[in-house]
Amino acid sequence: MDKLISRTTIKLVQGDITKEKVDAITNAANEKLAGGGGVDGAIHRAGGPEIMKECDEIRARQGGCPTGQAVITTGGNLAARQVIHTVGPIWRGGNSNEPALLASCYHESLALAHRHRLRTIAFPSISTGVYGYPTPKAAAVALNTVKEFVSAHQGIEEVRFVLFDDATYQCFKDALASLEI
Repeated sequence: MDKLISRTTIKLVQGDITKEKVDAITNAANEKLAGGGGVDGAIHRAGGPEIMKECDEIRARQGGCPTGQAVITTGGNLAARQVIHTVGPIWRGGNSNEPALLASCYHESLALAHRHRLRTIAFPSISTGVYGYPTPKAAAVALNTVKEFVSAHQGIEEVRFVLFDDATYQCFKDALASLEI
């Protein structure tokens, strides 16, 4: 499913983000940038040790990546040239600033892509795995944040959401269909 917002195509696909041929994929990282399970582990395994080497350098320089922020590394062995690592919030019921922190993940990732003149970026569904963020709520935050960013900034041609399973894809499809342009 696709939707054009400003000059940017928002695209939903179901699949494996590590196989995407885009300028950058986004990693749902942890604050220590230490790899892990889920998307984070898959990206590090597929991308090889060069990604972790750069994460180690970032960690040495700034101590990691706070929730809601983003950093960029090489794509290593991935089809994507770069990996943007962002740390999503852990769901604590919705009253601990989770929506603003999740929106910041997408905004800061897009801002990094824009600064690095990247034209295509792929996102997973950030925070909806082990961090427990309800997928319908996360999809709405993600798509609204992307809409606001691409409406205010030119240069990113495609924002692709690579969704792992049917249920997540359906939540994003519903949220995209109801997104007001």
